[in-house]
Amino acid sequence: MEKRPTHIAVIMDGNGRWASERSLPRSAGHVQGVKALKKLVAAALEYEIKCVTVFAFSAENWKRPQEEIDGIMSLIADFNRRELKNLLENDIRVTFCGSRNGLPDKVIKSINKLEAQTVVCKTMRLVIAFNYSGQSDVLNAANRAVEGGKPVTQAEFEGLLYTSGIPAPDLIVRTGGEKRLSNFLLYQAAYAELVFLDKYWPDFNKKTLERVLAEYSARQRRFGAVGTEENNA
Repeated sequence: MEKRPTHIAVIMDGNGRWASERSLPRSAGHVQGVKALKKLVAAALEYEIKCVTVFAFSAENWKRPQEEIDGIMSLIADFNRRELKNLLENDIRVTFCGSRNGLPDKVIKSINKLEAQTVVCKTMRLVIAFNYSGQSDVLNAANRAVEGGKPVTQAEFEGLLYTSGIPAPDLIVRTGGEKRLSNFLLYQAAYAELVFLDKYWPDFNKKTLERVLAEYSARQRRFGAVGTEENNA
């Protein structure tokens, strides 16, 4: 692959449907989804991708059954605790983006601890969008800009977003067969390449990432400019 993305963002969709098709509870799909996340991180490290952002829990997911929500909250708290050693050994910094409002205390504590203990890591950045809404992200940043009392530059506005200090994604991947962003990184996705996969998230593995990277490498990113004659033919 001649070119690789610096930042990949992933909408990890299809956990529940994966479980349902196997006559398993939806919680089993989320457990398998965590395993797929670990595979993604390991493969991204191998391909020297500097930043990976995953959509783990949207602000709209509060509409799901309480039992499922409770299970997801327990999973993220367990992930934060159990993966700390592995993340440190691989020099991976973890950042959570999204609102902390409404999250259980144990989840907030686990988030704060993981962020603090991995802040010195530099090889890769893992960003977990949790209780995240792209629309709220932009609205919150706009309100903060208004509070400043003067116009802001693009760079200053981007510094007010949840993703402050994190580069915009080069590539956004969505599993599960749906073809929409579903309120994920709406501002940040302005020039991202989009790839939609039919397979469910629990089935994502290294080979899947390799196919996605190959497709990205074959695309020409022009950012509004004119491409080469070969690509415009």
